[in-house]
Amino acid sequence: MRRFRSKAKRDRGRLLKRMRGQRVKYIAVLPSLITILNGVFGFIAIVFASRGAGKGIAGFSYFAIAGYMILLAMFADMLDGRLARMSQSTSSFGGQLDSLCDMVSFGIAPAFIMLNAMQVHLELTTPLSSGLFHRFIWLAALAYISCAALRLARFNVENEENEAAHMSFAGLPSPGAAGAIVSLVIFHQEVAPTFDAAIFVLPFLTLGVAVLMVSRIRYPHVLNVYLRGKQPFGYLMRVLLFLGMVLWLGMQTAMLLIFLIFAGSGFARWVYLRVHPGRHHLVTANPSVAAPSSGHSETHV
Repeated sequence: MRRFRSKAKRDRGRLLKRMRGQRVKYIAVLPSLITILNGVFGFIAIVFASRGAGKGIAGFSYFAIAGYMILLAMFADMLDGRLARMSQSTSSFGGQLDSLCDMVSFGIAPAFIMLNAMQVHLELTTPLSSGLFHRFIWLAALAYISCAALRLARFNVENEENEAAHMSFAGLPSPGAAGAIVSLVIFHQEVAPTFDAAIFVLPFLTLGVAVLMVSRIRYPHVLNVYLRGKQPFGYLMRVLLFLGMVLWLGMQTAMLLIFLIFAGSGFARWVYLRVHPGRHHLVTANPSVAAPSSGHSETHV
């Protein structure tokens, strides 16, 4: 037993020494700046959401502005990985920084927006003191933050160097979950402010996407599977149909439908495959599409 303890102590000492020796000497400046911008947008979203139900820039409500900040964070999250791959500067540092900023923008910020929007709408002032539904709202927010952290940590650990592994994700990507929440907030604030059912659905949606994030349900990497490389002619028709839907329904309504359909599609496909276990399990990647390397980002929708 004593020999086993001394061996474990020596192994732990070697591990700590090796960890101390891994110093970051060089970083990709532009992709890292874009990644930090992702986290900055998430922080700005929290600031605007904390101001409540008033009107802000150009007459937009503070909650709507907070939602748009999350959408800008998604764009930055998508762009940083593209820049890193184009400049061949992907790194473990970039991946870790990306996950930390994702936690702010797609973990903490959406939960805070949901929580504050519900409390303002229901005129709840004291935390956890206004009945069962108020406690459920807090439970949904805390569950979402916890699941987002677990989702990002699991992605970092299980992320593979093999490029073919990046055509799909295990679990709903955190930007997709955040998009479902903030698109409903934007829809309620700008399209249907008197439609109370939308705001009451919000904590249930938050809890639902939180569970989907930590699930093993497969979700396609939309950009790599459907938009990169050569695709069948029918894909062009789908893109045109999507653009027509945006013009017809309006950006806010179309955005809500897109995020909800994406979040629900993985679960629906999982149920279908459980009922019909012999079916093909995952969307087949187009062989002409080059998947990204693993240096940056979990992006998604």
